[in-house]
This record gives sequence, structure tokens and C-alpha cells, in this order.
Amino acid sequence: METQALNSAIMAYISAHPWIVLLVVWSAVWKLIALWKAAKNNHLTIFIVLAVLNTAGIAEIIYLIYLAYRGKKKTA
Repeated sequence: METQALNSAIMAYISAHPWIVLLVVWSAVWKLIALWKAAKNNHLTIFIVLAVLNTAGIAEIIYLIYLAYRGKKKTA
């Protein structure tokens, strides 16, 4: 019975605050992309930091911008 009450409370909270779902999806997408790039580039420290910290995608975006900048710098 407690599980059903908890599920109802969670659904009520989510329906009252739909932006939380968007924030979770936004963060998850950026985290997966950044973790993939960090693993591909053998950046173990960055991989661990990004996996542990939850920054709503901010750290992940900064890392991806850094990789893009570094990639352009190498080709120039």
C-alpha cells in the first residue's frame, strides 16, 4: 500500500513540475555524449569526473566545446 501512495506522490509532483523531466532528459543526453567522447579519447579522469558530478549538462557541454576547439586547433 505504501508503494502505491509513493507512486501517486511522485506522479503528482512530476505533473506539477514538468520542467524536472526536461532537465533530467537534457542532462542525460549531454552526459552520455560527453562520456562517450571522454572514453573514446582515453580521458579517464574526465570520464570519472563527468560520471560522478551532476551539473545539469554544463560541465559536459564545456568539455565538448573544449574538444571541438582542440580539434580545430590541431587541424590548423
